[in-house]
Amino acid sequence: MNCLQNLLKEPPIVGSRSMRRPSPLNLTMVRGGSRRSNTVKTASGASTSSAESGAVEAGTEKSDTYSTNMTQAMGAVLTYRHELGMNYNFIRPDLIVGSCLQSPLDVDKLRDIGVKTVFCLQQDPDLEYFGVDICAIQEYCLQCKDIEHCRAEIRDFDAFDLRLRLPAVISKLHKLVNHNGGLAYMFWILGYSLNEGHQLLQSKRACFPKLEAIKLASADILTGLSKNSITLKWESDSCSSVEISGLDVGWGQIIPLTYDKEKRAWYLERELPEGRYEYKYIVDGKWVCNDNEKKTKANADGHVNNYVQVSRDGTSDEERELRERLTGQNPDLTKEERLMIREYLEHCSRSDEVGLSVSHDD
Repeated sequence: MNCLQNLLKEPPIVGSRSMRRPSPLNLTMVRGGSRRSNTVKTASGASTSSAESGAVEAGTEKSDTYSTNMTQAMGAVLTYRHELGMNYNFIRPDLIVGSCLQSPLDVDKLRDIGVKTVFCLQQDPDLEYFGVDICAIQEYCLQCKDIEHCRAEIRDFDAFDLRLRLPAVISKLHKLVNHNGGLAYMFWILGYSLNEGHQLLQSKRACFPKLEAIKLASADILTGLSKNSITLKWESDSCSSVEISGLDVGWGQIIPLTYDKEKRAWYLERELPEGRYEYKYIVDGKWVCNDNEKKTKANADGHVNNYVQVSRDGTSDEERELRERLTGQNPDLTKEERLMIREYLEHCSRSDEVGLSVSHDD
């Protein structure tokens, strides 16, 4: 499970940690855990029972499976050891990145360092996979009365889902910080360029945030989100099923193609926002690339995918230049653009409040 972030309402402390102790942390954001190698503090005991050993072995097996899936989805070698317990690193005095809370005991650990709000981005299936009782954690936070637990689920390892949900998530995060992070928060709100924030994050903890999703979400806010239609085709009349994984649904889901008897081919029509999308065909259960469509270069593990580049119609020169700058190698925002994003996030936050009040009346 991959990121735990703490944010202060107060300005960050500048300089060495030895100068003075950081102020209490106002917010903690929790996500699943991608990490390569770091020192992890774990509780030690005098002896281990056979039941405990069996539980550890089962946890190790689940972590191995999760790490394998994570590596395949991210295209980089990543491991997560859930059985070692919650872990985190200070990125800066007001920002922590680490793993998700596993039990109410972890709530007390965060309270001990002054965390006031937990912001969880993990989906229920991921929590259930590792046996995390999120309801027990939330109930314990309510009992404590000095720490708040909030959630906004994002599909793991899915850049498209992150791109679409990121503005609403950061809007909620911005509201929580003002009321009582992450890389996008550092980029949109705290004033970092995207590369500066990314370098700071990676200097403290091995992780692979979806930079392309943050770039595209930034451009979507400032230029608008529009879609265009694409058609994908698999030419064959000798197979019984053709599906696609990736695109806008992520690698954990599939979309069936429709067979056209007259054309003797399989088709998928889909509307997608502007951007680059990787995907792979699943033909009679076998994952394959289509040689007639664009293919990526092999990644470090030798994996190759198909991809499609989606553009939108009617884009002005000014909008095109803005999107090119924000999706380039070293994107940064002007003061005016950050102000526009803040106003957008605050508008999203007000819209959420209206929606909540309506639902309560119903």
